Amino acid sequence: MVWDWNGTLFADNDAVLAAVNRVCADFGHGAVTLEHWREVFSRPVKDCYERMFGRPLTAEDWTRVDTVYHAEYRALMDRCGLAAGVPDHLAALRHTQSLLSMWFHDELVPLVTRFGLGELFSRVDGLKSAGDGGSKAEHLAEHLEALRLVPRDVVLIGDVADDAEAARHVGAQVVLVATGTSSRKVLERTGAPVADSIPEALTYLA
Repeated sequence: MVWDWNGTLFADNDAVLAAVNRVCADFGHGAVTLEHWREVFSRPVKDCYERMFGRPLTAEDWTRVDTVYHAEYRALMDRCGLAAGVPDHLAALRHTQSLLSMWFHDELVPLVTRFGLGELFSRVDGLKSAGDGGSKAEHLAEHLEALRLVPRDVVLIGDVADDAEAARHVGAQVVLVATGTSSRKVLERTGAPVADSIPEALTYLA
């Protein structure tokens, strides 16, 4: 089983929304609600902002978005906690578990350790380069290869449509939780099973 981090195990919606609205303010765009952001979010994230702002973003614009967003997010992330059911439900599982995040690896590992989750995962991978990482598909393929896992035997649990697309790209199974960056309506469009919590998501496991 492969877990996503942000919005799945890590309940960071408040920090995400504050960071998005800091970007909006910096670009002269009105503040958005969490409901709106959960409807429009997609990967690549640059395209998402372009649709929201109604114009293309230059390379300089995108650098500014990236800088402003992450500065605000990092200022608030320590106030965020774990999703309901974590770590108890994970600790009770007999499945081999790993963590694959689109958050930066050198910040992810200490955070996972601080929450006392490190021993639950056979491998923890985050982004190892700058930027938004694009689609998760390539990262998932590399993660499974490193673990020597057969994709069809793996279930990815995440919170955005890109998680479903990544799983299908490599031939893995997927369960989505409507707790993070995408709304239930957006997630249901993928055709994947959608749960409202981590405990409910685990009921989909064979």
